[in-house]
Amino acid sequence: MTLRDLLDHAVSVLAGAHVPSPEADAELLVAHVLGVSRGRVQALAVTGSGVDAEQRQEVLELVERRAAREPLQHLTGIAAFRSLELAVGPGVFVPRPETEMVAQIAIDALLAVPSPTPRAADLGTGSGAIALALATEVPHAEVVAVENSPRAFIWARENSRRVGAENLRLVFSDLADVADAIPDLRGTLDVVISNPPYIPEGAIPRDPEVRLHDPAAALYGGPDGLDVVRAVSATARRLLRPGGTLVLEHGEEQGGAIRDLLAADGWSAPATSRDLTHRDRATTATLAG
Repeated sequence: MTLRDLLDHAVSVLAGAHVPSPEADAELLVAHVLGVSRGRVQALAVTGSGVDAEQRQEVLELVERRAAREPLQHLTGIAAFRSLELAVGPGVFVPRPETEMVAQIAIDALLAVPSPTPRAADLGTGSGAIALALATEVPHAEVVAVENSPRAFIWARENSRRVGAENLRLVFSDLADVADAIPDLRGTLDVVISNPPYIPEGAIPRDPEVRLHDPAAALYGGPDGLDVVRAVSATARRLLRPGGTLVLEHGEEQGGAIRDLLAADGWSAPATSRDLTHRDRATTATLAG
């Protein structure tokens, strides 16, 4: 079997299982097994290269698991996020491409702070994706990453170690309690960002990768999906300095409800931004002085 034959077989199996991107996933699984880049896999396929029996068997096993809708990132152990490659697996939410835009909003807000050392917190950091993006792309900032899931905290700690961002502080705490747990943060932060669980309890995610493999605590936010958003709003009001910025990721139909919630909590200028697919994705607000 040539590499081209193996790829064709993998694409056929994945397409038959209705995996959304069978070609890309097949190439990434082969790249993972061979220890090369996806571009290198494409080049080897064009040149008619072969693949040994052991590697072929490993690829076939991974393809079957992907066809059963196990997340690609769980199979490779890696999730790309902005310029980072993060370790992920069972017990932690896999970061999504749309969250990269949300992180950009927080990065821009941090870069606009005149202080030589702006300060930010990521509430419910999960794998550490947002916090590490802030810490690496705004290296003069101080970033605090807060997580209350023991399993997710392990992944965040591993990613912090791998990335080596010395300006990141990882804290094990419920986000509702962090202002009391770390009193030196109160009233000192310039940006608070969160991608909280926001799916209403009665809603069932369509994708099996999400429904079956992402931790429920990272998905569901109470009857209307906004329970954790309310907690983030209350905590951020205690953490931010006057004029500081709150950035919240949310579902495409929640922008209006979150703007109303933030306005009722006393936030100034709540506004919703759309992602690259023109869906409401993030709402920002400012802490009044």
